[in-house]
Amino acid sequence: MDNKLKLLKQKREEANLGGGKTRIESQHKKGKLTARERLHFLMDEGSFQEIGMLVSHRSTDFGMEKEKHPGDGVVTGYGTVNGRLVYVFSQDFTVFGGSLSETHAEKICKIMDLAMKNGAPVVGLNDSGGARIQEGVVSLGGYADIFYRNTMASGVVPQISAIMGPCAGGAVYSPAITDFILMVENTSYMFVTGPNVVKTVTHEVVTSEELGGATTHATKSGVTHFACANEIEAIQHVKKLLSYMPQNCEDRAPALPYETKNELRPELDTVMPENANQPYDIREIIDHVIDTGSFLEVHKDFAENIVVGFGRLAGRSIGIVANQPAFLAGVLDINSSTKGARFVRFCDSFNIPLLVFEDVPGFLPGTDQEWNAIITNGAKLLYAFCEATVPRITVITRKAYGGAYDVMNSKHIGADMNYAWPSAEIAVMGAKGAAEIIFKREINAAGDKEAKWKEMELKYSDIFANPYRAAERGFIDEVIEPSETRLKLIHAFKMLENKVVNNPRKKHGNIPL
Repeated sequence: MDNKLKLLKQKREEANLGGGKTRIESQHKKGKLTARERLHFLMDEGSFQEIGMLVSHRSTDFGMEKEKHPGDGVVTGYGTVNGRLVYVFSQDFTVFGGSLSETHAEKICKIMDLAMKNGAPVVGLNDSGGARIQEGVVSLGGYADIFYRNTMASGVVPQISAIMGPCAGGAVYSPAITDFILMVENTSYMFVTGPNVVKTVTHEVVTSEELGGATTHATKSGVTHFACANEIEAIQHVKKLLSYMPQNCEDRAPALPYETKNELRPELDTVMPENANQPYDIREIIDHVIDTGSFLEVHKDFAENIVVGFGRLAGRSIGIVANQPAFLAGVLDINSSTKGARFVRFCDSFNIPLLVFEDVPGFLPGTDQEWNAIITNGAKLLYAFCEATVPRITVITRKAYGGAYDVMNSKHIGADMNYAWPSAEIAVMGAKGAAEIIFKREINAAGDKEAKWKEMELKYSDIFANPYRAAERGFIDEVIEPSETRLKLIHAFKMLENKVVNNPRKKHGNIPL
């Protein structure tokens, strides 16, 4: 028995060493952690239980049978993060560059299957050179097996992908299907075709970082939700993200203990500029309304005219969608619409109530927007709100113009409660443009056209550029003082916590993708 125990110990040590000390040192020189070190920082101490430690590849081509490493380039298993069950896989770049083989894929699929059966999130720590070329189509089939499970798990359990190194070719599509992607600046990249192929086909000269680095995907493409300075920061973000989410679609996000106190926020009464066209940072309002320090912004550097993220209100997790007047006056455009829609659908999938702050002058005009399908893309946000069955509350802080008013979680598309500040302007369009159309004859007939236009603008503004016409119709449930906002929202979300809505029975809707 001693010899058998000695053999087991030897095999475990070999598995823990991955590709060997030399390759581990090489990983460290690049500023990267190993697969097991990442799991050490992610999981609660002593909680990780490995599955498939001794699995090795089955390939015999190109001399592969002479080089085998237990685990085959990925560490898989389960454990707890902040006391809650999570399934994980961590690709090991020290073993065949973390390349995906048939058995490597089988290990990942096994923990995804377990996550689905047991209703717990999946976290993938990606660091792979792609499909293992020596295995050919078998490795490609392994990717497809993972893609299929990502899709089946979507909306059932939360899925988070942290890109810790290269992620190229077909490998990018697994993270793309998951709910959130995090990347590490300067050490991770994602692209379908690399710089060499780009140069050959389009004659563009570009580096891996410029083509698919963390900053590129955080600001230009919107592929990644978080760009992190280093791997430890990325892992901390993963843990924080998980804290706002339930375990699965049948569960509710955990609530933190909270004692009710004075919920009035007098500072909100002075946050709105006197000039209706002056910008302000919507984050200032968000921070005053939600629990102190609880806001976790998602997609911070992409489509900055809309702000989305998680927060807590009286200890309970909520999703926040807000127009940002400090950037492009808060207009809706292609990128902000898709950004908002994706976040709304995630929250709805996992029973996270939605809070909307609205200050929107409309959709961004221009040929670029029209030719690149602002109609279809704007409809994504509309569709996402319409189909959402979670508690939904809107607070109109200032402008709510035109079709954008409808899209931003209006009463007409199923919002449960709609509040407006006294500064709210709910109208088809701005007073200046409306006056030009309605009073065109009077303005043209006047001796001083500018003065007449200004007079008519004020007339229109007095009638329509306020929240009271909408309140009279019941489109606004209550016009409130800004200082009351937090108190009103706490009561309203409490009232809505047992909300039940059954949408029409169907296989699934056909969102305008």
